[in-house]
Amino acid sequence: VDKLPWGSAAAVPAAPACSLADVMSEQLARQMEEENEDFPTPGADLLLSDEVSDTTSDLMLAKMLQMQFDREFDDQLRREEKKFNGDSKVSISFENYRMVHPYEDSDSSEDEVDWQDTRHDPYRADKPQTTPRKGFTGKGKNITTKHDEVTCGRKNTARMDNFAPEVLVGDGLGMDLKLSNQVFNSLKQHCYSEQRRSARLHEKKEHSTAEQAVDPRTRLLMYKMVNAGVLEHINGCISTGKESVVFHADGGSLEEQPVPDEVVLKVFKTTLNEFKNRDRYIKDDYRFKDRFSKLNPRKVIRLWAEKEMHNLTRMKKAEIPCPEVVLLKKHILVMSFIGKDHVPAPKLKDVKLGSEDMKNAFYQVLHLMQLLYQECNLVHADLSEYNMLWHEGKVWLIDVSQSIEPTHPHGLEFLFRDCRNVSTFFQKRGVSEAMSVYELFNAVSGLNIPVGAEDEAEFMSEIVALEKRNEDHVQKRGKKTFPVSSEDGGPPLKPDADD
Repeated sequence: VDKLPWGSAAAVPAAPACSLADVMSEQLARQMEEENEDFPTPGADLLLSDEVSDTTSDLMLAKMLQMQFDREFDDQLRREEKKFNGDSKVSISFENYRMVHPYEDSDSSEDEVDWQDTRHDPYRADKPQTTPRKGFTGKGKNITTKHDEVTCGRKNTARMDNFAPEVLVGDGLGMDLKLSNQVFNSLKQHCYSEQRRSARLHEKKEHSTAEQAVDPRTRLLMYKMVNAGVLEHINGCISTGKESVVFHADGGSLEEQPVPDEVVLKVFKTTLNEFKNRDRYIKDDYRFKDRFSKLNPRKVIRLWAEKEMHNLTRMKKAEIPCPEVVLLKKHILVMSFIGKDHVPAPKLKDVKLGSEDMKNAFYQVLHLMQLLYQECNLVHADLSEYNMLWHEGKVWLIDVSQSIEPTHPHGLEFLFRDCRNVSTFFQKRGVSEAMSVYELFNAVSGLNIPVGAEDEAEFMSEIVALEKRNEDHVQKRGKKTFPVSSEDGGPPLKPDADD
């Protein structure tokens, strides 16, 4: 027997024999008591219940040891996280690396539930039963195909979630909804139609004339005129029509010419909804035929504004009472104001005149129509009491954007229509000297078409025959053009490039 440093082996009293389970039980009991004081967790309370005898199981011992190891790991992870983040406002969480997630560490209350992290969402629609690739399920009488009414109805209900966000389809919680194919297709078509309509309205608002013809582009042009000093103020709308809107403004100054104290801005509408047939007035006009483009409304409308500018210039040279052109900018035409002190001159249909003044007005209109046809080589094409103003004892002609030359394929027909409007108006106002439509047409045109029995159909046939002969004559001699540089005060403006 080897000699031990502390004496012989016989001198050392032998320890009483005990089982390993008794030793482990005492140690674990003491250890768990200390842990209960420091870490009061629900999991520990459950483990340290009255069933202490369960510690004899190796599996239970292993679970408790593993839980203790996980807590120590989580404590170390918290310290590492705090050291890593420091005082930074942007912190990085190590939560996903934790082993134990006690309830008291949760930031959210028990009432708050994040449905995105929950697999059991009560508002999520149940997925419809899918049909196998073979196209049916079941056997015999219980066979169910993919065309089953109930299955299709549930599938259609689930597919409603794919509609656009602005389509309110509801949640249908707790209801076994079934939509037939006909109803679902109708709803889907309505959804697509609403989306296209919304897109069209948005595009129309941004790229074409809105209410009072002032879209963003037009508004920008008007602001530029004010900033350049051409206009002092834009006061408001004084007239609206099927093709344009007229605004009153205070004039400013231009280097080339003086600007009247009061002017009007005629803004041509870029939408053709109210006046779709306006192209017939310009596409056959030899002055603008080469530049006409039916595919681009903005270019057409600028051409329309330019046409009125040239027509007004011709009329002004013939000393016909009409607005004076100040400036043309794209589809905005600035003209002199016919009126006084912001009050526009009344239309001939609204003014109340005596018999002598009305008689005088008729002869003035007759003289103006003759000057317009013979001196200016123009036909108004929309002459009526609505486009004639009474100001300072004279008749003023306005709205000549659709005016054409007599060589137009329908020029004489438009002249006959003007004569009918003028003759009818003055005859209703009791002017005995007012000519009939046939006499007025011959007096203005100088053609002297025989009236005969005053049959309008026969008279119109003569007019159409004259137009046909004129058209054939023009085609034989080639394209007839009228140079506007010598008559209209400068060459036509080049069409502006689209912004």
